[in-house]
Amino acid sequence: MKKDRILWVDDEIDLLKPHILFLEDKGYEVITVCSGQDAIDCVKDEPVDLVFLDENMPGLSGLETLAVIKEFTPNVPVIMITKSEDEGIMNQAIGSKIADYLIKPVNPNQILLSIKKNLHQNEIITQTTVSGYQQEFMKIGMQISDSFTTDDWKEVYKKLVYWELELEDSPTGMSDLLQTQKQEANQLFGKFIRKNYERWITHPESLDRPLLSPDIFKTKLFPLLDEGEEVFFVLIDNFRLDQWRAVKDILAEFFTFNEDLYFSILPTVTQYARNSIFSGLMPTQIESMFPELWVDEESEEGKNLNEAPLIKTQIERFRKNYTFSYHKINDSYYGEKFLNNFARLKQYQLNVIVLNFVDMLSHARTESKMVRELASTEAAYRSLTRSWFKHSTARELFRKIAERGCKVILTTDHGTIRVNEPLKVVGDRNTNTNLRYKLGKKLAYNPKEVYEIKDPQKLGLPAPNVSSKYIFALNDCFFVYPNNYNYYVSYYKDTFQHGGISMEEMMIPLIALEAK
Repeated sequence: MKKDRILWVDDEIDLLKPHILFLEDKGYEVITVCSGQDAIDCVKDEPVDLVFLDENMPGLSGLETLAVIKEFTPNVPVIMITKSEDEGIMNQAIGSKIADYLIKPVNPNQILLSIKKNLHQNEIITQTTVSGYQQEFMKIGMQISDSFTTDDWKEVYKKLVYWELELEDSPTGMSDLLQTQKQEANQLFGKFIRKNYERWITHPESLDRPLLSPDIFKTKLFPLLDEGEEVFFVLIDNFRLDQWRAVKDILAEFFTFNEDLYFSILPTVTQYARNSIFSGLMPTQIESMFPELWVDEESEEGKNLNEAPLIKTQIERFRKNYTFSYHKINDSYYGEKFLNNFARLKQYQLNVIVLNFVDMLSHARTESKMVRELASTEAAYRSLTRSWFKHSTARELFRKIAERGCKVILTTDHGTIRVNEPLKVVGDRNTNTNLRYKLGKKLAYNPKEVYEIKDPQKLGLPAPNVSSKYIFALNDCFFVYPNNYNYYVSYYKDTFQHGGISMEEMMIPLIALEAK
């Protein structure tokens, strides 16, 4: 096994013999030189893994040596060692991207800790993480089996997402084990929804009913507005809990958080779930009370063109006098334009903003081979979300909101799941095209494999015909017609879809942000 090579640069290197012997005893190869120029010659001639560099040396100083070493080996960690506690030197060293800064006299364990932190940190973290998940595996399995309430399922899902992010860079075997556990959880979650969903809708007074899409404004927004707060409601379409966790630290610079989950109504798609949020109504209620604002499945008209009018109906129905604005940001051009006019939003008590990037990313991943390569895994999908958030106008938007000291409710209308298992379904030409749910009057399927709603209006869903019914895919399944079956299976397998029943689609982030 190759030994890690450490270059130690100090004009009094003989005095450090005990430290060097200690490191050699720990299995490291230590090369010693007495001057900055010798150190530069060394890194030019042979590879080293880490450099200990004395700051105060005759000839080239430590900082001067550091600058040259970084030119030749920018990725090799350099640890500055100095007698000086001068803040200016510290700042210069940190500005030159040193890996660590130690004050003499140093003891061997300090040196060893710094080496481990800079050479073995990822390996140690991975080992510790894998060991932690192995210890938690049985406990999580029992928690999944013993989940009987919505709060139980929230905790299970949060824990699985936590470990998914922790194990992101771990050996494949651990990630596969976690994926198996997620599938087991989704299978039982599907049974939980089949058992309870109808009662949640037909008996909204049920004590165990979770917060659902139509409850968001009246429970989370209106109380803040009643207190005189200026509130921003930001909805990122198709935004899962793991994606929120991937961008959370970017917003931590500006905000403190109160993190929660709520349940999307079915189907978990924009037309139903988002319109329910903005109207405060179930889809059948929108259709009957505001028929001009509801768009049927068969219609060619866009399904989310009436969001501002729906918000207005909810505000008026609760007899509120809030002023509000509504904005949908689909690209960087509109984002820049929106930020340029940000000051004008001061006149509104409520500003509603819809950000569509994540939804467009999931659709592009299905349709574009290049995007599918870029987002080939769940981790890569999160990474693209983070990159967008960090480098787009989204981050600047939140910074401006924080500067104004406004309250923010950040959420989404539904999540998405990576589908893997095809299910055959037969429907007539009027059946909708979504892969995770079907609405039609002549559907043929295996009822044991789906959640079926035979009386849609009872569950708050429009029924175009008397015999119309909805069926929903569970776990990571997706619906495929028998015609051209193999082609569509290969085309849609491993894509991100929404509309059905899974933890990822239904249990979605609801974050209250307060400016620091």
